[in-house]
Amino acid sequence: MAVRVPETAINLRRIANLAQTIQSHALSFFYLSSPDLLLGMDSKPSERNILGLMKDHPKLARDGVALRRLGQEIVEILSGKRLNSSWIVPGGVNAPLTEDARDKIRTRIPEAMSIAQQTLDWYKTVLEKYREEIRTFANFPSLFMSLVTPNGELEYYHGRLRVVDSTGTIVDDQLDPTLYPNYIGESVLPYSYLKAPYYKSRGFPKGVYRVGPLARLNVIDRTGTPRAEEEWVEYRTLRRQAILSNFHNHYARLIEVLYSIERIQQLLEDPNITSTRVRVTAGANTAEGVGVTEAPRGTLIHHYKTNDDGLITWVNLIVATGHNNLAMNHGVLQVAKHFINNGQPITEGILNRVEAVIRTFDPCLSCSTHAIGKMPLDIRIIDNNGQVVSQLKRD
Repeated sequence: MAVRVPETAINLRRIANLAQTIQSHALSFFYLSSPDLLLGMDSKPSERNILGLMKDHPKLARDGVALRRLGQEIVEILSGKRLNSSWIVPGGVNAPLTEDARDKIRTRIPEAMSIAQQTLDWYKTVLEKYREEIRTFANFPSLFMSLVTPNGELEYYHGRLRVVDSTGTIVDDQLDPTLYPNYIGESVLPYSYLKAPYYKSRGFPKGVYRVGPLARLNVIDRTGTPRAEEEWVEYRTLRRQAILSNFHNHYARLIEVLYSIERIQQLLEDPNITSTRVRVTAGANTAEGVGVTEAPRGTLIHHYKTNDDGLITWVNLIVATGHNNLAMNHGVLQVAKHFINNGQPITEGILNRVEAVIRTFDPCLSCSTHAIGKMPLDIRIIDNNGQVVSQLKRD
């Protein structure tokens, strides 16, 4: 549309984005991954889920439910619906935030802040138990990419792309995200329907990069909110250079939840947040548009071309799961090589670790990887002659 969205609408969109990050990270951490952390990687699949967590660790389970509900309620207060809302529209949003609605969101902040901080404090005490997983869960050198502000702070809604390498050195900075085809290539793998993006300057497949919470906290110079900043500084002491193990995506998510809560609070303090100027209207003024944001799982690119009537004629999407495709494959290989030993039987715990490394990336298929032990996973060990020497299958 080539219009200037009102500042109040931008801030309301930011709040919705941050609330979505809270509920999505809560789902990933509490529902999908904390059963591994609290009940054990080798525990029974029938118990290693949110229901088992409620039985053995009811407070943490309740906190997870409450935190996810908070994110959903904020979206509902803003838009009238928790899922698939049509409130965010071309040109802004279709309804302003009332003072009552603003105050209602404000009342939710203290509880959310308390849960986020308590969970972070607890999580830091259990890290030592997972040295082996930290060492093997996609722990390899790669590039990392995310949006940042002009001064290098955490940015989800509207920023420029920065890329750093495994030493934390900036490779490229303040890249125009609308020009993504200049530096992101897209390859096709013969065994997958998912595209395999790569950083063009490094070539394929060496140009593997990662997006998401781990990448964002590797890329930034600072978070931009006080409590998240304090936690981020402590988090970065895990490694002097970029933090490589994807296991630490769990840690990064919790810091981002804290940041999201603080940032929502900051935005609600803006006296113009209840302004009624929240949308501009226009027709299709351009035939092409690119939008890039940081979704909870990582950088999200939408690219559209339209005809004179504004109808879409061409689309290209690179979602977070796509950006991370090569890295996920590398992580699965690393875990399999470490935990599967020649001649030894493949156990349920090994299967779960293969799933768990995927869960650290939190891809779009994450829910199906922890469906109360019902994921149809099939692992085969094949010798040099192509013969299956060992197999474990879950229907």
